[in-house]
Amino acid sequence: QVQLVESGGGLVQAGNSLRLSCAASGRTFSNYVMAWFRQAPGKEREFVAGISWIGGNTYYTDSVKGRFTISRDNAKNTVLLQMNSLKPEDTAVYYCAAAPSGSLISSRSRDYNYWGQGTQVTVSS
Repeated sequence: QVQLVESGGGLVQAGNSLRLSCAASGRTFSNYVMAWFRQAPGKEREFVAGISWIGGNTYYTDSVKGRFTISRDNAKNTVLLQMNSLKPEDTAVYYCAAAPSGSLISSRSRDYNYWGQGTQVTVSS
């Protein structure tokens, strides 16, 4: 059974940092793209960042470029999202997701077939 388990969310003040972690289990993710999405109240789920399992290619949405960094530890089947210079508009539930798309990083949620339960990130002004 495939499981994606997020951790690391919390409440921080604007300008501070958080690091989210996603632990993947239940299968081999060597041909999967791993990504982070987020969903704020009343808004659609949006793509934040993605990384290919092989090669480590990355892709970010424009609003987080230069502030967020996605990385992975293949040996531990873990994906990290380092979030710096957080803003109140980053407040959302953050979800880890996996897609069997090799090195092609999609920003469409429908391309991802495994999802975590989400972790809340709240940034106060």
